Amino acid sequence: MLYIVASAPVSLYSHATSIIKFNGLNFSDWCEQIRFHLGVLDLDLALLSEKPAAITPASSDEDRSFYKAWERSNRLSLMFMRMTSESADKSLAGTLMSTLTNIKFDGSRTIHEHILEMTNLAARLKTMGLEVNENFLVTFILNSLPSEYGPFHMNYNTLKDK
Repeated sequence: MLYIVASAPVSLYSHATSIIKFNGLNFSDWCEQIRFHLGVLDLDLALLSEKPAAITPASSDEDRSFYKAWERSNRLSLMFMRMTSESADKSLAGTLMSTLTNIKFDGSRTIHEHILEMTNLAARLKTMGLEVNENFLVTFILNSLPSEYGPFHMNYNTLKDK
């Protein structure tokens, strides 16, 4: 039996938006909808079959094809489930907020790259409905700098225009 990897689905997002969000209390309904949509998208192979053995040089073409199809199904199924889970959004938001508030400049990158990373974290939080006030972001950035930037920090604090 030869397994052919199907072309990419039209849009996982369009299917995911029609599914109720998993909130920890509605598992049965959510699971039923997930199984249905993954079946329609022909991405349910990972739900229907155990993970195949790893590919070896002795593996047949059929085994290689099945392994590739199963891995794709598994990866896209997990992405699809994450898109329909409020808890995943909350978890990601918590991780992003923790990173933003605890990140420290260690000199492994330029200061510009460090500031861009922090700005990008704030932008990702904003897309999740958690806007970081610009003054807070500046404070987080200043607090992430090592003591060598103390004069810069003091100079910034003495400016009247923020």
